[in-house]
Amino acid sequence: MGDKTMTADEVVARLESGMTLGIGGWGSRRKPMALVRALLRSAIGDLTVVSYGGPDVGMLGAAGRIRRLVTAFVTLDSIPLEPHYRAARERGGFRLTEVDEGMFLSGLQAAAHRLPFLPVRAGLGSDVMRAGPDLRTVTSPYADGETFVAMPALRLDAALVHVNRADRLGNGQYLGPDPYFDDLFCEAADAAYVSCERLVDTPELTRGAAPQSLLLKRLAVTGVVEAPNGAHFTSCAPDHGRDEEFQRCYASMPWPEFTERFLGRDEAAYQAAVRDWRKEQGR
Repeated sequence: MGDKTMTADEVVARLESGMTLGIGGWGSRRKPMALVRALLRSAIGDLTVVSYGGPDVGMLGAAGRIRRLVTAFVTLDSIPLEPHYRAARERGGFRLTEVDEGMFLSGLQAAAHRLPFLPVRAGLGSDVMRAGPDLRTVTSPYADGETFVAMPALRLDAALVHVNRADRLGNGQYLGPDPYFDDLFCEAADAAYVSCERLVDTPELTRGAAPQSLLLKRLAVTGVVEAPNGAHFTSCAPDHGRDEEFQRCYASMPWPEFTERFLGRDEAAYQAAVRDWRKEQGR
């Protein structure tokens, strides 16, 4: 229950190849990109990644770190289909398990409650069942006798999420319009690591903020990393919006060139490289 602060590299040192890794956020919104970049600087691979996918999936897929992806979509929001993800899929870079968004949510809920599955109507009558031959249905034991999809729990070895504010104990606060499902990612994982735009004292989390903004509870959090601009280039409202210009750069640049230019020594080098790129663009 003490101080849980650590660096991004210390988080990655606790991860291992072959893990099932959940990544919070949604598309190109509030992704823990500083932690993803730290992961890319390591040799960790053969991952099962569970994500409402955005550039986290695109980067890890392009780098060949994913063995299996469980997702409902992979998008950059303003760019509908993540191009590096698409390229990785087209070359058969990893196995894909695609489920309905509601099924994905139920899988996280089942894992958070330590249940093997949850019954859900989402997916019935769709090609999700055809594309996922491992999925099963279950019949209600009550008088209705209704049939449901038995969505298996999405148990995670580790989760990575990003929030606006956190304290040293592991409590995390979002200040934007949507919590997404970051709390469930943490609760579904054996270990959860939270990066934040700013580390604050605990009283500041409750000063003038709605109680529901306190999204993450310390009991579900293993480590906290202060990472200003750590969601870049995804959005982290109200701290910053999505960097649309740089996102277009990422989407159009060949992956080896992007890696060489932007994913170098550490996070400070990444942020400096982005600033240099912006100067080159005359911005």
